[in-house]
Amino acid sequence: MKRLLTKAALISALAAGSLSAYAKTEIQWWHSMGGSLNEWVNDLANQFNASQEEYKVVPVFKGEYPEALSAGIAAFRAGNAPDILQVFEVGTATMIYAKGVTKSVSEIMKAADVPFDPNHYIPAVSSYYTAPNGEMLSLPFNSSTTVLYYNKDAFQKAGLDPEKAPKTWKEVRSATEALKKSGHSCPMTISWIGWTQLESFSAWHDVPYATKNNGFDGLDARLAFNSPLHVRHIENLANMAKEKLFVYHGRESASQPAFISGECAIFMGSSGSYAGIKRDAKFNFGESTLPYYEDVAGAPQNTIIGGASLWVLAGKPESHYKGIAKFFDFISQPQVQSNSHMRTGYLPVTLKAYELTEQSGFYKENPGTDVPVEQMVRKTTDRTRGVRLGNMPQIRTIVDEELEQVWTGKKTAQQALDSAVKRGNVLLERFESVNK
Repeated sequence: MKRLLTKAALISALAAGSLSAYAKTEIQWWHSMGGSLNEWVNDLANQFNASQEEYKVVPVFKGEYPEALSAGIAAFRAGNAPDILQVFEVGTATMIYAKGVTKSVSEIMKAADVPFDPNHYIPAVSSYYTAPNGEMLSLPFNSSTTVLYYNKDAFQKAGLDPEKAPKTWKEVRSATEALKKSGHSCPMTISWIGWTQLESFSAWHDVPYATKNNGFDGLDARLAFNSPLHVRHIENLANMAKEKLFVYHGRESASQPAFISGECAIFMGSSGSYAGIKRDAKFNFGESTLPYYEDVAGAPQNTIIGGASLWVLAGKPESHYKGIAKFFDFISQPQVQSNSHMRTGYLPVTLKAYELTEQSGFYKENPGTDVPVEQMVRKTTDRTRGVRLGNMPQIRTIVDEELEQVWTGKKTAQQALDSAVKRGNVLLERFESVNK
């Protein structure tokens, strides 16, 4: 009899476990985090899944940011969209004006009765994803900014101070000349060149990238990055390309492996590159601020937000939104945020997470890792809050196309920037006409 009871109890327990597993609500999360960042995203989901029994977040890699955005929109139209879609910052305007496609973070947190205060976030981060009425539209997730990395070992070999990164463009030129002389075939490379050398460059020098405060103040904004300062800068980069001081390795993040391998000694890109560089680089490296032109009044100002946020898509069961709210609350916890910041190089998007990281001694033990935060917590101006323009992913493609003509000597800087502005403005006019 005892044996029968034991078997019955076992069957009952197995059935209960099966029902429990079946009852979990799955939350589909499409993202663009590859490599070491894909491991980070999976770890976050696993930590949340282990912390409770009701929901299971399932991360799915959907390629680079532009591909993921296109896939998400196509899936929504087909009726099989994910619950959460990671969208890079320049896709923000597209998501804002996509009527009926999203639900705001403020709305789902309130409906789920989960405490949520946008004031806990770093202002320069939260303001980018917040509507004029104070409603947070998407959740800041992997917020980054543009920084400069350099190979300390290569600097030492070239007779440069390995503890002193170049701070101005004049110093960058001197450093790349010394690196070339020491035998380096690629003194400097750059990723996401439109973001780093036009968008963030504009904010760093407190000059407009576009009118209407870079699109924040209206759909009738137009591009303005063909000013004398912008032309001067692209001309300087073109001259460095001719002299083999700057080597163009391709669009988006294509140049990052060239730095990690040691081929290139200076690399400008995302602070979110930190995780991959730390894991894979076989040399000592440093992290510093973007260079600036000393003769430009107001420079340096602040860099602008990059990375991406998490958008909640409409049309899902209420149970899914409750799960999303709990997941967002989990990844926003100060300790989780601090751990993510230290692991990836992305910003600690809440003020408490920044304080926790500072108190831990991480910045002292890893000099330069506070650079992204310091660049973002400076007081912003109307020209440096970020860029919020429609069709921005397509505008970036145009910028890439035109600047590639400069690096190959087929166009002057003036011709390329004038053409990029003209072509980009056609897209802005189109976006304005559709969303009036």
